[in-house]
Amino acid sequence: QVQLVESGGGLVQPGGSLRLSCAASGSISSIDRMGWYRQAPGKQRELVALITSGGSTRYADSVKGRFTISRDNDKTTVNLTMNNLKPEDTALYYCKADIRYYLTRQDYWGRGTQVTVSS
Repeated sequence: QVQLVESGGGLVQPGGSLRLSCAASGSISSIDRMGWYRQAPGKQRELVALITSGGSTRYADSVKGRFTISRDNDKTTVNLTMNNLKPEDTALYYCKADIRYYLTRQDYWGRGTQVTVSS
């Protein structure tokens, strides 16, 4: 069993900052890519940012220059630092991890953490 637990969401004013974290635990040999996705009401889930085990990153155009993804040294925690937040960043943010356990490989999702940007 694998669990991904997100934290750090909340209500923030436009221009403010938040830091999301996602910790993976359970039956894990290694984790390849970890990423953050978001889904706003009435919209499809979209990629926000991802990071590989080697540290390569990719961002959605809408967040480039404002969001930074990182992984802790233990490689099982991924963080998303969000600066200059805009109302259009309001969404439920999900963590996703590509996890290997011996010969198996599977994507896991967290349950999500709400980010609301409003004055």
